[in-house]
Amino acid sequence: QVQLVESGGGLVQPGGSLRLSCATSGMIFRIVTLGWYRQAPGNQRELVALITFTGSTNYADSVKGRFTISRDNTKNTLYLQMNSLKPEDTAVYFCNKNPPHENSWGQGTQVTVST
Repeated sequence: QVQLVESGGGLVQPGGSLRLSCATSGMIFRIVTLGWYRQAPGNQRELVALITFTGSTNYADSVKGRFTISRDNTKNTLYLQMNSLKPEDTAVYFCNKNPPHENSWGQGTQVTVST
């Protein structure tokens, strides 16, 4: 059974940084493509960034140049470094496979960018 546990969110001022982590279990981590997703109030969940098993990455235009996705195959953990945060980045952030495994969404971690 796939389990995903996100952490690292919080309240940060515009221009600040956060690093999110996603601890995973129940999958062969090193061979799957993984993604970070976010959902703001009233919006659909959207893909923010993904990383393939080879380490190739892709980003939504809205975060390109500010966010960096990475993975540690020795720890079965996915990361998202978020810099130059903007109020519009406020959302609950989730990790999952890409395409997502619909029965495996975790609780997510809240990121709030505000003064």
